[in-house]
Amino acid sequence: MKTMKWLGFAVLGIMIVAPPAFATNGMNLEGYGPIATGAGGASMAYDNGTFGMMNNPATLGLGAQGDRLDIALSFLGPNVTSKMTGMPDAKSSADLFIMPGLGYVKNVGMMAYGVGIFAQGGMGTEYAADSFMAAGSGDKARSELSVGRLVIPFVMEVDKKTKVGVSLEGVWAGMDLKMPMSGSQFMNMMPGQSNTFGTVSGTMISGFQSYMAGGIITGLNWGRFDFSNSSDFTGEARGYGVAAKVGGVHKVNDQLTLGAAYHSKTALSDLESDKASATFNVVMGGATMTIPVTGKIAVKNFEWPQMIGLGAAYQATKELLVVADYKWINWKNTMKNFAMTFTADSTQSNAAAAGFAGAAVDATMYQNWKDQNVFMLCLGYKVSDPITVRVGANIGNNPIPDTYLNALFPAIVKNHYTVGAGFAIDKASGVDAAVIYAPEVKATAGSGVTNTHSQTSAQLMYSYRF
Repeated sequence: MKTMKWLGFAVLGIMIVAPPAFATNGMNLEGYGPIATGAGGASMAYDNGTFGMMNNPATLGLGAQGDRLDIALSFLGPNVTSKMTGMPDAKSSADLFIMPGLGYVKNVGMMAYGVGIFAQGGMGTEYAADSFMAAGSGDKARSELSVGRLVIPFVMEVDKKTKVGVSLEGVWAGMDLKMPMSGSQFMNMMPGQSNTFGTVSGTMISGFQSYMAGGIITGLNWGRFDFSNSSDFTGEARGYGVAAKVGGVHKVNDQLTLGAAYHSKTALSDLESDKASATFNVVMGGATMTIPVTGKIAVKNFEWPQMIGLGAAYQATKELLVVADYKWINWKNTMKNFAMTFTADSTQSNAAAAGFAGAAVDATMYQNWKDQNVFMLCLGYKVSDPITVRVGANIGNNPIPDTYLNALFPAIVKNHYTVGAGFAIDKASGVDAAVIYAPEVKATAGSGVTNTHSQTSAQLMYSYRF
C-alpha cells in the first residue's frame, strides 16, 4: 500500500510538470523507453519494460512475476533552421526538451496490470523577434505542442503461448503559439482570394474587409495570433480526452514471438485559452497603426491519430535477439487542417480595437499530411550476464507535403539510427540507456521558406523489481 501511495504522488507530479516532446515520426516519438528506443523503436513482440504500455500493452505480460517500477528521463535535441532567399538564416533556439516518464506493472499469475504516465510527442520551435520569421512584427515566432498520457493497462494470459492486453488512457494536450504572418500571406487567406495555404472568415474578417472597402484601412503590413505562457511544462491552450490500445503477443516456438497492437484515435476536447490576442499592423490615414485585439482561442478538432503496429522477435542464439517492427500512423485522418477560432472580448482596452469587440475569426491552415509508414530493425546482444547492447534503425517517410510545410511545425525528420545498452546492477535493479541520431532533412515550403532539421537525443531509465 505504501508503494502504491508514493507511486500515486509521483504520477500526479509528472502529470503537472510533464514538458513537451519534439517531433520524430511526425509528431510521434520514435521510441518509448530506452529499451525500445535503443532498438530503433521496435517494441511489439518482446519485453521492453513498463514502457510497453505505450507500445503494445500485451508485452507487459512477458515480464517476470512480481512488481516492476521504471523511472526514465528523455533528452531531445532538435537542430532546426529556416532559410529564405535574401534573408539571414533564422535558427530555432528551442534545442533541448527534457521529459520524465514513470511506469509500474505487477505480474501475478496469469495477469499483469499497472499504471504509467508518459510524454506522447509534440513539436516546438522558437525564432528571434528580429528574424525574418517574425514578419516585421518585432516579437518572436514560437510554437510548442505537448501531448501526454496516463495509461492503465491490463493483460491476460489466454494460454501458455498467447497473451492479450488492453489499456485505457487519459490524454492531455497543451499548445503555445506566437504566429506572425506577412500582410500578403494574411490577405491571401481572405474570402475571395486565392487561399493558397488556408482561409480566414468570420465577423472580424467581414469588418476588416469593410474598413478596407471604405478606405479606412488602406494597407496591412502584418498580422499575428498569440497565445503563449512562460511555463516550460504546460501550454497556454489546453485540452483533455481519452484513448485506448489493444494488443497481443504469440509465442510461435522457443525462438520466435509475434506481436501486434492497435492504438485508437484520441477523443480530445478543443484546446482553449482565454488569454489570446490577434494583432494587426495596418495603414490608416497614411499612418501605420498596430491594433491588438484581446480574446479567447480554441484550437479545433486536434487529435492524435490511430496507429497499427506489427512485429516479430527472434532469439537467434542465447545471446543474440533480432527484432523487426512495422508501424502505420494515420496522420492523413487527423492532420488535414490546423483550425482555430479567435473570439474577441466584448470590452477592448485599446481604443483602436473597439470596433472588433465581440467579433470572431475562423482561421484554417491547410496541412494535408500523408500517412506514415515506419520500419524498425534491431540487433540486441547479451555481452555478459549484466550487459546487453542494442543497435537499431527507424526508417520512415516524411508525412508533410512540401507545399504546406510550416516553419513553426517542421516535423520532417525521416530516419533515425540508435544505439543502446542495459546494465543489471543486481537481481533487483538495472539501468538502460539509448542515444538516437536523426540525419538532416531539408524541405522547401510553398511559401519559399526552406527548413533543415536534424536531431540528437538520449533516454535513460532506472528499473527496480520487488
